[in-house]
Amino acid sequence: MANNTIHTIIVCGAGTMGSGIAQVAATAGFKVIQFDLNESMLVRAAESMAKSLQKFLEKGKIGTEAFKDAISNIHYTSDINECKGELVIEAIIENKEAKVGLFNQLFTINGPQLIVASNTSSISIDLIAESIAYPVQLVGMHFFNPAPIMKLVEVIKGKYTSPAIVQQITDLALFMQKAPVICKDSPGFIVNRVARPYYLEAMHLVQTGKATIEQVDAVLASIGFKMGPFKLMDLIGLDINYSVSTIVWEDLGKPLRLKPASIQKDKIEQGLLGVKTKIGFYQYEK
Repeated sequence: MANNTIHTIIVCGAGTMGSGIAQVAATAGFKVIQFDLNESMLVRAAESMAKSLQKFLEKGKIGTEAFKDAISNIHYTSDINECKGELVIEAIIENKEAKVGLFNQLFTINGPQLIVASNTSSISIDLIAESIAYPVQLVGMHFFNPAPIMKLVEVIKGKYTSPAIVQQITDLALFMQKAPVICKDSPGFIVNRVARPYYLEAMHLVQTGKATIEQVDAVLASIGFKMGPFKLMDLIGLDINYSVSTIVWEDLGKPLRLKPASIQKDKIEQGLLGVKTKIGFYQYEK
């Protein structure tokens, strides 16, 4: 197996992204410990992964043995003391303090050799590194939703990150059959920096009455985008997308062109977060 120093991967967070990353790692043959404090989230993650793998099986993307192996490779736990491995990939809330606290706990359990990778989509890797016990061990490993399907992985090198770890995570992404791109730590990295105008201009058009949500999505889908911005925001989660917009906007000095959209904030305040709440910009079957 490539990356022969990594045998067990700890995936922290059992939401859509965390469970997707766990599936990618398990399908690649690694032992996976999926950790979340919320046991109901772990149950849902197991159910979601089984459904996703079943679709892969039906489409011939994996065989029966690979299906069984992936299922058996994952151990679900709400006990952080069971989180022992060589690499942790965190996919928890976009909050620096929460990520720092988690990494420091895991260093205590595993020791200073643990590689800690953050799936953050917008928080500075350097800022996280400055508050953890072993900053050279931290790297960004940003997957895209849905992780089992999307090929791109941004590997973010902070100013403290060991070059050897950057190479190891890049090799790991390749072994997982992903397409890694190494980038420097900067607000939004590459994809989320470029994507802000895609979302924000779409919402501005709707907010000012120039177009409807359906029109914007239909037009952009017709010219080659896999889905329009509103459907994509619903899939990602409006709360997550808004959080990324806010962080990028603030970190770049609050330029007017990147100001987060009020129609998205209004949805969040109503608890309408997209696919995960069955209603966002669109309504989904319950």
